[in-house]
Formats: sequence, structure tokens, C-alpha cells
Amino acid sequence: MVHTLMKLPFNENALEPYISKETIQYHYDKHHAGYVNKLNSLIENTEYAEMTLEEIIKKSAGNIFNNASQIYNHDFYFKGMSSKENVPSNILSEWIERDFGSMEEFKKHFLQTAVNLFGSGWAWLSIDKKGNLVIEARSNADNPLLDEHIPLLTCDVWEHAYYIVTPEKPKHLPKIGTLEVI
Repeated sequence: MVHTLMKLPFNENALEPYISKETIQYHYDKHHAGYVNKLNSLIENTEYAEMTLEEIIKKSAGNIFNNASQIYNHDFYFKGMSSKENVPSNILSEWIERDFGSMEEFKKHFLQTAVNLFGSGWAWLSIDKKGNLVIEARSNADNPLLDEHIPLLTCDVWEHAYYIVTPEKPKHLPKIGTLEVI
């Protein structure tokens, strides 16, 4: 099975001024595409050649795992973004209230987890094996599938996800205490 680069679910400039077109192009066309190309070359004529990304993630290690997991993580990340405002479903809202107390507390905890992740990686909102929502900091290519969690939302905290600055600063940025989060 040849793995392919997903199609972005939005135009490259759709997230401006929060994420620049240049950042999306670099992140998607260089990093994400690079993981797809590298994985395909690594798995050719191996036991992983006909596996799905999820199977490869659960059964591999080293470079094969890293590239497969980064494809999965990036697919999930890009599919979770939109230029349109979205609201959680009623059930997700109920679970957030149940497990975090309120939407504001969830946002605060999720953003703090992302900001406090040392080095490169991902912040995830997932459902654990007990059916509870959990916020997880995962380093490098790690993801919730390894613990049999069901991922719902992710934030990429690798530097290439945000280091190209937008031409103008957005008027309204989310804040954690005194820290602006873009």
C-alpha cells in the first residue's frame, strides 16, 4: 500500500492571520510530504508494505514508526483545523464539563499542556480506556494510539508549525494568564 499525502481541507491562506500561508506551505508541502515520501521508501518490500498507518504505528519502531506516526499526527492536525468557527457536539460538551468542569477550564488545561511540553511534540485531547477525556503531552512522534486512546484533538508544538510569522498580528489572541498563545 502506497501512503499518500492527504489533501488539505482548507485553502493555504484560510487560517490567516493566525497561521500564515507560508507556514502552511512549509509545514504541509515540506514536512508532511517528507514524512509520506520517507515512509513509502522505508516500507517498500517489507512486512509493513501493506499495513495501514495505524497498524504500522502499533507494530514498528525507529524510523518507520517515526514517519508513520508523524503522517498520522499531521493528518489529524490538519483535518482538525478550519477557517470557520466550530462548536463541540452536545456529548463532547457534556464530557468536557464532566471531566474538566467547564469549557474554559478545558481550554486552560489544554493550552498549558501544549505550552509546557518541553521540546517538540503534540498536545492531545483523547478518550482513555475508561471512557474519560484526557489531555496528553506527547513528545516527538508519539501519539495516543500507543495507549489505545481515541484521539479527538491535537495541537502541533513542533517549531515548524508556528515559526514563520504572519504579516500582521491578529487582533484577538487567546491568552493563558499573561501569555499570548498564537
